[in-house]
Amino acid sequence: MSAIVETDAVNVAAIADPVPEMAQEAQKLAPDAAVVADLDALLGLGLDGVVIATPSALHAVQSIRALEAGAAVFCQKPLGRTAGEVRAVVEAARAADRLLGVDLSYRFTEAMRAVRGVLAEGGIGRPYAVDLVFHNAYGPDKAWFYDPALSGGGCVMDLGVHLVDLALWALDFPEVVEVSSHLFAGGEPLAGGEGQVEDYAVASLTLATGTVVRLACSWRLQAGRDAVIEAAFYGTEGGLALHNVGGSFYDFTAERYRGTARETLASPPDSWGGRAAADWARRLAAGERFAPEAERFASVAAVLDRIYRR
Repeated sequence: MSAIVETDAVNVAAIADPVPEMAQEAQKLAPDAAVVADLDALLGLGLDGVVIATPSALHAVQSIRALEAGAAVFCQKPLGRTAGEVRAVVEAARAADRLLGVDLSYRFTEAMRAVRGVLAEGGIGRPYAVDLVFHNAYGPDKAWFYDPALSGGGCVMDLGVHLVDLALWALDFPEVVEVSSHLFAGGEPLAGGEGQVEDYAVASLTLATGTVVRLACSWRLQAGRDAVIEAAFYGTEGGLALHNVGGSFYDFTAERYRGTARETLASPPDSWGGRAAADWARRLAAGERFAPEAERFASVAAVLDRIYRR
């Protein structure tokens, strides 16, 4: 909300939240906004766009309802619990010709943008290996995260979605030809149909380019720090890496490697948390409508489905 308001590109017309205290906090950032009962009341106002920040089970159905009402949508991740749900939202955006954004916020860190820029220039030669990690020493504090029917999955859906998106986005979305994975709950292999979500996962993706992507993510790992977040790209002529600083969820550096030498490309401070939403707001204000890049949301969701073997 703060990042959108600070763009000065759009007006926050109305707020809906089932928790009155949350609505009041939001209204402090947009004191002229009306507080209404629910999504239907928001859509009844004929808004140009809607930001959806509800539990995951509601994302697809609420996004589709908003798009069909003629509103552009910016949605928290994941856009849907399955690739089918995500594809349905993308198709609704295409049919309505409305802008669709998802809060894949790590794309907007200065560190990751520096990494992608070097990759786009061919600065490390041909990338052949990618290592990605997102370990969270904590777990979500809402019960619905642990119900697969409501969340769609555990740490892969919550954290792994960022890793898959960063790898594919940085490499310009090559086809994923092979996926293997191992999921755990409480240190034990997780079998299907158990009504549990995973709290640790490892996966390997083979891309059509021959690049191999390895990723690991977890909740409540005994990591000795709050978080471990890394994205490393290795090529025939060098390497690149984003990594968090001192266990922080917010501070990142980017480095470029040549043999044993390293060069810093980006470092804190970097106030990136709301940039994805602010970018969507500016594009909405500029009159942008459906963009084919939204189809990439379905590409990421399809990989998550394969990690979950569904």
